[in-house]
Amino acid sequence: MGSLLYGNPGIVITFDDRALMHLQIVISTKLRRRESFVFTWTDSVGEGSGRSAIWLDPTSTLYFRYFGSRMPSINREWIEALMLSANSAGGLVFIVEPEPTALTPAKTRR
Repeated sequence: MGSLLYGNPGIVITFDDRALMHLQIVISTKLRRRESFVFTWTDSVGEGSGRSAIWLDPTSTLYFRYFGSRMPSINREWIEALMLSANSAGGLVFIVEPEPTALTPAKTRR
């Protein structure tokens, strides 16, 4: 389980390493463009199964901490879905990884 630490002192938000890597790509892209947005996710059962949200802007203090040392493979469809959400009026809403489609390059046959 990786962690996203937000603010100072940090709020700790846990995601598995694979999800955190995809979130890091989307969040970093938005902030590099100097775009502010809301990030929303569903809390774990241990946190009460509610929803949480934070406001992210280029001055936000973020720290991405990964449990494992290996870089996970990147699912471009997941990045695109998260980025589409981040660019909407509702902001970035965390979604689970979508199943690969038949059109994914790894699935096409030559």
